[in-house]
Amino acid sequence: MVHEVRGVVALKKNAPVSIETVLVPDPGPGEALVKVQACGVCHTDLHYREGGINDDFPFLLGHEAAGVVEAVGEGVTEVAPGDYVVLNWRAVCGHCRACLRGRPWYCFATHNAKQKMTLADGTPLSPALGIGAFAEKTLVAAGQCTKVDRSAPPEVAGLLGCGVMAGLGAAINTGGVTRGDTVAVIGCGGVGNAAIAGARLAGATTIIGVDLDDNKLAWARQLGATHTVNGAQADVVESIRELTGGFGADVVIEAVGRPETYEQAFYARDLAGTVVLVGVPTPQMRLELPLLDVFGRGGALKSSWYGDCLPSRDFPVMISLYLQRRLPLEAFVSERIELGDVEEAFAKMGRGEVLRSVVML
Repeated sequence: MVHEVRGVVALKKNAPVSIETVLVPDPGPGEALVKVQACGVCHTDLHYREGGINDDFPFLLGHEAAGVVEAVGEGVTEVAPGDYVVLNWRAVCGHCRACLRGRPWYCFATHNAKQKMTLADGTPLSPALGIGAFAEKTLVAAGQCTKVDRSAPPEVAGLLGCGVMAGLGAAINTGGVTRGDTVAVIGCGGVGNAAIAGARLAGATTIIGVDLDDNKLAWARQLGATHTVNGAQADVVESIRELTGGFGADVVIEAVGRPETYEQAFYARDLAGTVVLVGVPTPQMRLELPLLDVFGRGGALKSSWYGDCLPSRDFPVMISLYLQRRLPLEAFVSERIELGDVEEAFAKMGRGEVLRSVVML
């Protein structure tokens, strides 16, 4: 059986997205059909529309989603019809060298559904991050479904599928923030502010949010920043040092993905401190640092892939913390929109007006 649904599609590079009829097949072996209930508008979707990921147009956009499993294919044991799930884009294989070494969050062979969703004329679609959730239903690998407590509303739960988990994990998993630490976060969009929330959750006592936009800095304070710095009005490195007793922060999280902000992060950390890069750079960007400074300052320079999360471990925990009112995930939901509002949501995101617009289906 083929399911005919509406979906948001980027037909060609830099063109406005459109709502198209999408044909979704029944799940085959190892696959799951999910009825999508909510999907956040993430900057990665805009990258796909602009051709910044690859040129495999047309794309079925959307990947930060929650919904209900409608059907599963042969051999699926992880989830069953009726399960409430958050979709993730790293379905671990269990067999690669990372998985066998007990580090599945670094899985080198993550996988997606094998069958293709198509346009009505049969044109194959490339689902964003292997998910394609700006649609009423989507087909994914069963391992991309993580069962969570259905008490959490889908517009909140789905945020863990990408940006919010990336930020939380950058602080907790990659940065190893712990009680008493000083933390600075450069870039206070959705990911950066999630890192601030994660640092607060982990017990950091000084949390500094850095951005050029006062609105984003206000969000940072709401989510746990004890101090904020507008980088257009003050020297970022000196400001962070002043706020940390002249030393620099124990952990500095760069959530922008640019060489100049990474350099700020590098020099704003304390000796033997940690820099975490969670902002995504473009292929042409280059970084130049004196090698003696890299050696002399010690510590660690890390990259955070998806917040180094293991969805089966981390998503249920974060949902539990939300339900205990210890993690304010609802604060990231700036607005609830419909499928036809995605293009305008991209514009609002570009203007810095929202943390997350969430499509409700």
